Amino acid sequence: MVNITINEKNIQVPEGTTVLRAAQSAGIEIPTLCDHPELTPYGGCRLCVVEIEGARTLQTSCTLPVYENMVVKTDTEKTQTARKFILDMIFSDRNHFCPFCQVSGGDCELQNEAYNLGMTHWALQPNWQPFEVDASHPYMIIDHNRCILCRRCVRACDELAGNFTLGFEERGAKSILVADLGNPLGESSCISCGACVQVCPTGAIIDRWSAYRGHVEDTQQVKSICTGCSIGCGIDVNFRDNNLIKINGDWDNEINDGVICKVGRFLPITEDRERIVTPLVRKDGKLKAATWDEAINTVAEKMKGLVGKNGSGVAAAASTRLTAESLSAFTDLFKTNAGSDMVTSLEEGKFSTAQSIVAYEGSLEDIKTADCVVLIGEDVVDEHEVAGFFIKRNLPKGIKLIVIDQKENKLSALSDVSLISEKGVLGAVQGITAALAKKSGAAAYAEAAYLISAASKPVFVVGKAVVSEEDMMAVVDLAQVAKAEKSLVYLKGGANSVVANQLGLTSKFDVKGQQAVFLALADEVPSQTLAKTVEKAPFLVVQASYVSQLSAQADVVLPVEMWAETNGHYINLEGKTQKSTGSLTAPVDVKSNEDVLVALGEKLGFKLDTNNWK
Repeated sequence: MVNITINEKNIQVPEGTTVLRAAQSAGIEIPTLCDHPELTPYGGCRLCVVEIEGARTLQTSCTLPVYENMVVKTDTEKTQTARKFILDMIFSDRNHFCPFCQVSGGDCELQNEAYNLGMTHWALQPNWQPFEVDASHPYMIIDHNRCILCRRCVRACDELAGNFTLGFEERGAKSILVADLGNPLGESSCISCGACVQVCPTGAIIDRWSAYRGHVEDTQQVKSICTGCSIGCGIDVNFRDNNLIKINGDWDNEINDGVICKVGRFLPITEDRERIVTPLVRKDGKLKAATWDEAINTVAEKMKGLVGKNGSGVAAAASTRLTAESLSAFTDLFKTNAGSDMVTSLEEGKFSTAQSIVAYEGSLEDIKTADCVVLIGEDVVDEHEVAGFFIKRNLPKGIKLIVIDQKENKLSALSDVSLISEKGVLGAVQGITAALAKKSGAAAYAEAAYLISAASKPVFVVGKAVVSEEDMMAVVDLAQVAKAEKSLVYLKGGANSVVANQLGLTSKFDVKGQQAVFLALADEVPSQTLAKTVEKAPFLVVQASYVSQLSAQADVVLPVEMWAETNGHYINLEGKTQKSTGSLTAPVDVKSNEDVLVALGEKLGFKLDTNNWK
């Protein structure tokens, strides 16, 4: 520990701590614009300058490490004068016309710092030269007039998402933010993660949905989790008047450290499917609005004669986007009480065999700190994207990447070794294992084996192409030979894929002779394959949030909450239990998935257990 004095306050901080972080830990605020706690210190804006006893000039506190007996003064006449001059220069560089900016009035860090220093006007005239506005992207807009050249967006794209899309052209006052080699953002390599939007201190990069819908500080905020995949990223949901305004990554969440992808940030906000807001019952060949009692009674009357009918009266399938409580109620209703032999999840046990071998050995933290990543059977550029961010952002640091897949993988171009075989991943995995054991073998296998053996912290990231017991055992054998069996991360499937597996919802969904089919879709987008599977069902019940082909086919439609209206628990791919907290209130005739299942159970004479998932 290092002893320092800041504003006559004696504190102790770990060696290597910057003056800025030391001050913040002591409750002393130092103004800054280019700094962000999740990004590498940059020292670009110079607003955080402080006086150091013994130093000839002011120093940037965000880049200066502490040393023993350092004496710091953060709020002197000299620092105040310097900061006002710095802000004058920043305001004069571009066209910061605050009354016309959507983040003006509390959300803009530049404006807030000016007010904190008592600035009421420009000491220097602004540039007056108009800068272009790039509105080519479907989710984001770049207004170069409001850019302060802090490079937070560039650093976030590099250090958080690992996409390296953004950069700057020219020098000095002519500096301009660009995507790739000067492409419009909407035509660039941008992956729409929105990290740049979240870290931008001004209105230079804004998202289309929340723009001009008021200030974030005037919204209500709830911490919840994304249910887009099995990672379970933490999110901050901003809402007002029962409307979603903005979704940000939760910087405090230990799973994703604030990083989210478009599935968590933009797609839920831009959802344009039609809601189902009242129960529907088919009468005279047409779906007509009904009361909840009528809808539940209709389902119960149909199922009463089928319950326990040689185990084959009812076929039921549920989305893994349902909460653990709802999946538990679903299982208890149809498998335990109704005795159906066709009760499963919409994943149809795709990951169950592999999960039985590797439930959750490694963690996402292993990916963040690995020096060699072996990616097997998953294209993390398109699926489980945040896991892909953890890999890509470390590639410039020298980590080695080995890609094994049965089809073209988007990370192959960045890999040190790429083994693509249409016949599956088994042969490649076994080939590397043999090469590791014998220190020889085919050239590609030997090269991969060498990289793994030379690594001090190898990690194996396994995806959806590895589903059979034989494939997974081969991966486990490889990890064991590499002495990294505790660093095997299985990405699994949907948000509650783990819970579905624990509850035994692992059968392939098939309708063979069942007289009724019950689908608990929640807010999942149903596939054409599922619609075809149930198209000839004598009686179809669809429990869903949105209108779809399946709801149109149904005999009874039961409207339920979507993700932002739901409270419940999820177990992520690491085995961590997290709570999803609802932010919005569902329409008046819309119920939770759990309540609907419990009500149906009661009509059938069953008392359901919604907590056996624990």
